[in-house]
Amino acid sequence: MVVLITGASQGIGECIAKRLAKDGWDIAINYYPTNDDRVKAEKVAEACRESGVKAEIFPADVSDFGQCAEMVKAVRDAFGSIDGLVNNAGITKDTLLTLMSEEQYDQVIAVNQKSVFNMMKPVVKIMMKQKHGAVVNMASVAGLYGNPGQFNYSASKAAIIGMTMTAAKEVGARNIRVNAVAPGLIKTPMTDKLTDEQKAKIFEQVAMKRFGEVEEIASVVAFLLSDDASYVTGQTIEISGGLSM
Repeated sequence: MVVLITGASQGIGECIAKRLAKDGWDIAINYYPTNDDRVKAEKVAEACRESGVKAEIFPADVSDFGQCAEMVKAVRDAFGSIDGLVNNAGITKDTLLTLMSEEQYDQVIAVNQKSVFNMMKPVVKIMMKQKHGAVVNMASVAGLYGNPGQFNYSASKAAIIGMTMTAAKEVGARNIRVNAVAPGLIKTPMTDKLTDEQKAKIFEQVAMKRFGEVEEIASVVAFLLSDDASYVTGQTIEISGGLSM
């Protein structure tokens, strides 16, 4: 089984790649075409290979439809099939609506939302011919509830949720499942810089009173791609420790 993960050179995408490699998936690692990201992607591939699977890296700016089509072809040529797709690539350009530039809005929509179309169109065509496949799209609690300062990001993630449900309805009869995950407050280098007072204020909103770990996102993605989720489609799984409660 082969999975293609966008934005997998670091962060959540890296963790997902390593987890799926442990589960026996061959891994196609997409990275933004810069030398720095290439070096990071190769390190992720090396870590995946330690699990005894095949892992290769593929450069592409996923906001570009043509680059996505070329990458998907390259992945299929290299691996022979694409059985799973994780649309993980994303950026933020945070500021208040009244201060947000058109460029900041357009960039986030292009990378976060349009990339899902750019990737799903060619990959789903392959899955339809195979008569099987699973897609997991990275949404966010910002797409469910909104978040001040993230008008563009919230818009992109809310759209992904709608795209996920629509695609699930379109391709379910072809044995293709499409789901999304919506992470909440996840432990990152940025959250490490917060003071205890700032963390306490944040945890007032979270039932479990802690940040989530990237591994906790990866485990849900792994479930949704697996046969254990064979009758799960069109769903958005919130991974937030009870943020919405």
